[in-house]
Amino acid sequence: MNEPQASISHPSHDEFAALLEESLTTTALQEGNVVKGTIVAIEKDVAVIDVGLKTEGRIPLKEFGVSGRPANLSVGDEVDVYLERVENAMGEAVLSREKARREESWTRLEEKYKAGERVEGVIFNRVKGGFTVDLDGAVAFLPGSQVDIRPIRDVGPLMNMPQPFQILKMDRRRGNIVVSRRSVLEETRAEKRSEIVARLEEGQVIEGVVKNITDYGAFIDLGGIDGLLHVTDMAWRRVAHPSEVVNVGDSVKVQIIRINPETQRISLGIKQLEADPWEGIAAKYPVGSRLKGTVTNITDYGAFVELEPGVEGLIHVSEMSWTKKNIHPGKIISTSQEVEVQVLEVDPEKRRISLGLKQTQENPWVAFAANHPPGTNIEGPIRNITEFGLFIGLDGGIDGMVHLSDLDWSKSGEDALKDYNKGDNVKAVVLEADSEKERISLGVKQLTPDPFASGAPSAKLKKGMRVTCEVVAVKDSGLEVKLVDHDLTSFIRRSDLSRDRSEQRPDRFGVGEKFDAVVTQVDAKARKVGVSIKALEIAEEKEAVAQYGSTDSGASLGDILGAALSKAKEDDGDEVAEKPKRKSKTKSEAAKTEDSAEAEE
Repeated sequence: MNEPQASISHPSHDEFAALLEESLTTTALQEGNVVKGTIVAIEKDVAVIDVGLKTEGRIPLKEFGVSGRPANLSVGDEVDVYLERVENAMGEAVLSREKARREESWTRLEEKYKAGERVEGVIFNRVKGGFTVDLDGAVAFLPGSQVDIRPIRDVGPLMNMPQPFQILKMDRRRGNIVVSRRSVLEETRAEKRSEIVARLEEGQVIEGVVKNITDYGAFIDLGGIDGLLHVTDMAWRRVAHPSEVVNVGDSVKVQIIRINPETQRISLGIKQLEADPWEGIAAKYPVGSRLKGTVTNITDYGAFVELEPGVEGLIHVSEMSWTKKNIHPGKIISTSQEVEVQVLEVDPEKRRISLGLKQTQENPWVAFAANHPPGTNIEGPIRNITEFGLFIGLDGGIDGMVHLSDLDWSKSGEDALKDYNKGDNVKAVVLEADSEKERISLGVKQLTPDPFASGAPSAKLKKGMRVTCEVVAVKDSGLEVKLVDHDLTSFIRRSDLSRDRSEQRPDRFGVGEKFDAVVTQVDAKARKVGVSIKALEIAEEKEAVAQYGSTDSGASLGDILGAALSKAKEDDGDEVAEKPKRKSKTKSEAAKTEDSAEAEE
């Protein structure tokens, strides 16, 4: 008996090394690991636990509680604890239940994370950007965007309640876990939606609750799945906003129009529960019939008129007024105004009715054509001047056009157009009135006879004829004259004003002065007549030479003309102003003068 004691009290070197190695091995395996322990005593707020070491360890009772609930412990219960140190300064083992649970949870959570399984946890605190969740010992972060499918204002009802979560991210080295409640709800909702969609059929009539209203429609809760009630399917009439028909929280009866099995979107309708007002629409509104309606909407291209609830027709902007073109419809009619319209076209398949507003009013083109046959004289202000003519305002708010070619018999259209100004009152004659094409042709020159018409005095004009001219305008290049008794105008160039160059001056003449000239050109097609004073002088000289002398008689041209004038004075008995005497010419000079006159002619 003494030998063993001596052996223990004084172990050999080998025995001491073996004991030390055994002690170190035991300590290394247990520290930092989860070990089994037995509760040997419960003292106030701590539990005394024996883990098989020389001394026991103490753990606060609150570490055994879960989610704020007190722990139900008894002496003799076996628990898992985390061995931090075998012995502290007080000679006790340092143990932790929280770290043991955390280690257990991490191991279990990693397995579920890899398998993609859900975990159960409790939201117990609010932190910046989200919440903290207790996953049976492991603390995870729940972002605010992952709490619910839609943003929620009050999270109080979700606190301290066990509920499922999906692990999004895990990092054991950093002790970081991110979970989501939203993904669980979405998955659950998707499963529920699939079940509900499988029970629904197109054409089925069900009840739902208005959950949300947007500008384009309302979302109806069908008991776990939402359907869209588009604004166009709320009523057969035009609905400006869904709030005109439904409100949030209303219970409505709807019909399932379409179900998309891939996206699980459900389209709903209310108007489908009522009779379609477009059935038999062609018989109800025959083409040509007139009726009254209310303007519901005005656009750039026309206005919509409600003929009855659910039935609207369009008045195109071109069918609004006979005279007002290229004008916005809002300047002709207004919203909510009652108007009389005429049915122009009905298309039941496209659900379109074309209406006309101007057809209910008198057509001013037809009225003008009936009251103003061709040849009628009219008078009106010039409303517009274009490069191709004048537009004259007529009765009924319509315009008639005077083409350039119908402005003047003798002037070109461009020149005649310069004589008119916008706003001037102009007389004209109706040439043609086409009510279908809405076109009225007028003429100004037709107010006077055609000077070249058969039987007109001007038609008798011939080259070489002597005519009387009256000066209308004096220009640097010549004279603009009017042929007396012929209602024609002509232009005499400077070179045709006289034989003598010194007398070829337009300023010798004044407006209104009359003189004789000879017609040098007549162009009936171009309506032009050319006259010349120079040609008249040459003709008179030639005639005098022929009657009163010859180039061989030795008489000068002055003598011949003097004799001719004296004879004319004696024959007529009139006082004739004697022209200034010219210097007598020799026989050869007179011959040269005659030859020159013939050459110029």
